Amino acid sequence: MPKNIVVAALAAFGMLSSTFALAEVTTDIATPTENSLEAPVIIADASVALEDAVEPGKESNFVQPTPRPSTADGVDTLAELVAESGGRSELDAEANCLASAIYYEARSESLSGQLAVAHVVIQRARSGRFPSSLCGVVTQPGQFSFVRSGHLPAAPVNSGQWKTATAIARIAQQGSWQNPVKGALYFHAANVAPGWAKERVTRIGGHVFYR
Repeated sequence: MPKNIVVAALAAFGMLSSTFALAEVTTDIATPTENSLEAPVIIADASVALEDAVEPGKESNFVQPTPRPSTADGVDTLAELVAESGGRSELDAEANCLASAIYYEARSESLSGQLAVAHVVIQRARSGRFPSSLCGVVTQPGQFSFVRSGHLPAAPVNSGQWKTATAIARIAQQGSWQNPVKGALYFHAANVAPGWAKERVTRIGGHVFYR
């Protein structure tokens, strides 16, 4: 056999072997094996994932959920409710009388103490033993010393304490905060001893309350 024919045959055989080897390698790469599959990632808490995704040095847009409020009005303290209730619409006559009693009788007391005075006025009006309106209770002769001849003094509308009193009046009328002196119809300053034969309810700040 001529030498050049033998060389050509050997070359052809070598190219054919390389083609088979390449096809085998390509098939192995293209076909994934069971071990190459990634396991699914389970996120137990989406909020944690959001926080962890923020790059160092960058501000997070994650907002912590607000705790459920402890009251129906969405507030946790009486002070928050007073702040929320202040500066609303003008008072009607009844609310103005109630706010006047709160301001002149208890403006130096705690918010709870002011609310207690407000509820005494409201409970008197509902008791059937006093006038049936708030203004009637407040202006009843011999009951509140700040009342002169059945008339209320002018309201100090620019006073912060007056604004607090108006907020307390609204809260008491709406019943949007717990009444601290349920059933109380009377109160006096804690530094006096009138000797009343009445059932004592409680003392709040500088006032003692009775049924």
